[in-house]
Amino acid sequence: MSWLFGIKGPKGEGTGPPLPLPPAQPGAEGGGDRGAGDRPSPKDKWSNFDPTGLERAAKAARELEHSRHAKEALSLAQMQEQTLQLEQQSKLKEYEAAVEQLKSEQIRVQAEERRKTLTEETRQHQARAQYQDKLARQRYEDQLKQQQLLNEENLRKQEESVQKQEAIRRATVEREMELRHKNEMLRVEAEARARAKADRENADIIREQIRLKAAEHRQTILESIRTAGTLFGEGFRAFVTDWDKVTATVAGLTLLAVGVYSAKNATSVAGRYIEARLGKPSLVRETSRISVLEALRHPIQVSRRLVSRPQDALEGVILSPSLEARVRDIAIATRNTKKNKSLYRNVLMYGPPGTGKTLFAKKLALHSGMDYAIMTGGDVAPMGREGVTAMHKVFDWASTSRRGLLLFVDEADAFLRKRATEKISEDLRATLNAFLHRTGQHSSKFMLVLASNQPEQFDWAINDRIDEMVCFALPQREERERLTLEGGPV
Repeated sequence: MSWLFGIKGPKGEGTGPPLPLPPAQPGAEGGGDRGAGDRPSPKDKWSNFDPTGLERAAKAARELEHSRHAKEALSLAQMQEQTLQLEQQSKLKEYEAAVEQLKSEQIRVQAEERRKTLTEETRQHQARAQYQDKLARQRYEDQLKQQQLLNEENLRKQEESVQKQEAIRRATVEREMELRHKNEMLRVEAEARARAKADRENADIIREQIRLKAAEHRQTILESIRTAGTLFGEGFRAFVTDWDKVTATVAGLTLLAVGVYSAKNATSVAGRYIEARLGKPSLVRETSRISVLEALRHPIQVSRRLVSRPQDALEGVILSPSLEARVRDIAIATRNTKKNKSLYRNVLMYGPPGTGKTLFAKKLALHSGMDYAIMTGGDVAPMGREGVTAMHKVFDWASTSRRGLLLFVDEADAFLRKRATEKISEDLRATLNAFLHRTGQHSSKFMLVLASNQPEQFDWAINDRIDEMVCFALPQREERERLTLEGGPV
């Protein structure tokens, strides 16, 4: 019932019990202006209180007590008070919830601050550890530098000490050598003076000794000349007067000259024969010809080779059908030539490298029952003046083969070039002339097979000596597939 006392709450109604009247303070006098009456103006906070509100409230309370709606008004006032209390409690709870939320926020903030503090402390600790480690490394490096400087200083001092000792030793040795030299010079000078004094004193005696020795030496030489002349004269006189001795001497000298000349020629002939039979020429790189030395070194392999049967000329060689038919005809003709002991036909095989020229030449020799020898044209030019002799040795050696020899010249265009257009040396020109001389006629002892990548560079005389020309082209797809399946060389 706060409205009875003129106090309004939030909704314009009374919110609390009636305020008690303040007690009057007697004797209180003010020092300000006076009002309409003679009353003194109060000096405290209750002096200006208006009691009309209380009067109206008391009047309204009396009216309400006599009113028939007094109970309802009292109940309404109580309900209003309860509502206000509930609102106050809800606000209090909201305040408490806000306080709890604020506490939680503070706890979270404190935890965040603590985490940040720990992070910062950790970072500071790491930075401090890194700085300490850096300081430790720097101290260690400084110590190493100081130790190195100290070692260098000690080494320098040791070197200076060694140098000083070496200088002292050298000075000592030089001093000793100087003193020794002085002493030696004094001794030599004293000996020379003594010898000169003695020679001056004994000059007459020495001159007499020299004169006697010269006279004795002259007499001895004259006696020797007389004796030698007498002996030689008597011997020559006795030799000339005895014709049997003169005849025997002339015959002995003649026989001695004939023997020396005959032995020299016989030794040369025997050496050439042994070299042709047993030795392999320097130009030949590979051969199947069996020599005595090879037979003694590898008797089993040599015996197997001797009893082996002739092989097919195209065994293991993969070629195109047309080329295979062509080289098979050449193999059959060569074998028949070998059987009939006729003259062999010279063959030129040309084409890119790695197409099977060398392999077919070996197979052709084995198929025909012949030996083969392989030489390279690139080995001829570096021999210079010895190329002519080496070329003759190759053909002499080839002519001594009993089974017949297939001479395969690989890279023949290296030294068989055109003499008219190519700039070749005189030594190489002489070697080419020797080759043309030895191949001017067909032979039943050897068969010449040339291989080249550029046959157009051959000299015209070489072309006249070729009977068959075979082109070994690159394998096509079918030949490559056969090569992949069989695994044989092209």
